[in-house]
Amino acid sequence: MANQLSEEERLDPDGLGRLQRTKLGALCEQAARSSPFYRDRLAALSFDPANDPLSRLPFTTREDLERDQETFPPYGSLLTQPVAAYQRLHQTSGSRGRPLVWLDTAETWSWWMRCWAVIYNAAGITPRDRLMFPFSFGPFIGFWGAFESAQELGNFVMPTGGMSTLARLRTIMDHEITVLCCTPTYALRMAEVAKEEGIDIAASAVTALIVAGEPGGAIPSTRSRIESAWDARVFDHAGMTEMGPWGFECLEAPGGQHVMENEFIAEVVDPESGESLPDGEVGELVLTNLGRSAMPLIRYRTGDRVVLQRGRCACGRCFARIEGGVLGRVDDMLIIRGNNVFPHTIENLLREFPEVAEFRVEVRQPGALAELRIEVEPLPDVAAGDLTERICSAFVDRLHFKATVNLVNPGCLPRFEMKAGRFVQDGGDS
Repeated sequence: MANQLSEEERLDPDGLGRLQRTKLGALCEQAARSSPFYRDRLAALSFDPANDPLSRLPFTTREDLERDQETFPPYGSLLTQPVAAYQRLHQTSGSRGRPLVWLDTAETWSWWMRCWAVIYNAAGITPRDRLMFPFSFGPFIGFWGAFESAQELGNFVMPTGGMSTLARLRTIMDHEITVLCCTPTYALRMAEVAKEEGIDIAASAVTALIVAGEPGGAIPSTRSRIESAWDARVFDHAGMTEMGPWGFECLEAPGGQHVMENEFIAEVVDPESGESLPDGEVGELVLTNLGRSAMPLIRYRTGDRVVLQRGRCACGRCFARIEGGVLGRVDDMLIIRGNNVFPHTIENLLREFPEVAEFRVEVRQPGALAELRIEVEPLPDVAAGDLTERICSAFVDRLHFKATVNLVNPGCLPRFEMKAGRFVQDGGDS
């Protein structure tokens, strides 16, 4: 076991259930009393938090929140406190439409940092570790909570938002950074620049990368490429600006994420019908936030595709586990010549070819059937040879459709620090 677990982390399933229901009761009471958004939704319900099924509570959707903030600008009607009580503002990236603005009080921001303390503990991070945060430090939540939590825990923290990739690599080497918090895409980009500049990152002090913001940490070939380049362990993490840092990977059981069930209630539902699905089936993750009462979310449809399993983990927790991490978005499914395929499946296939430095996928619909056109940028010092033919064959053999694959010159394709935009559909990002 990485480090000592808190009392709540040691609870068995029955104890966790009782804790969740107690917190849910307090949350619903405050939301019904103080949040105009939920007052209307909960007023007509007779809901017993201790016994009634969660399905008696209505879903909350991203569309609900966007409409609410448009109707009651700029913060919407979700708040349970006077505006003057809030100290932090963050907003979503806007990659899925209009950005959502989210506020935290001092109390709920402290809750964010407590959640991150659990994430660090599960990854075996100690106060001796030295952390670097190569993200923008803008209004997007990014790793803000991670940065301030590490600072509060006594770690050495290095913000590098304004630096170039090369400057960040030199910082890693000069200051013996042991932990990086970044997107999977940027972990690969840093490895690419390190190779170009002759910097041996595998010999650096880095032992762990906590990655988030996109599914790359859960994609086996992407994860393997990052771990090989850095000679360090990848820990996948999931969170949302509007929900909080809900998912973490433990040291003892790689390849999946725990839901922090002492702070969140997780359900999996059929994306079409909204009906609950049993453990082991792929569906849409629905989360209820139990610790962010100043701007609560009850039964929020995250849009993430997951498989949920339960049972005691080798780390000692009974928290639900998302097998394989977040598999992608329910609305990201592509139908290519009658075959259903998700972007993470395409990335996993392409990353298995060590010659591929970067790629871009365009979904075209010239007629009744959609097709894929893929631009592949090979590594500059690698003979591409029959790379296009081998990739095309892999698509036919494993995904059962043909893709048009073209090689481009090294350095042609864009690089990303935050969420990548490699998939383009009919001229727009997908």
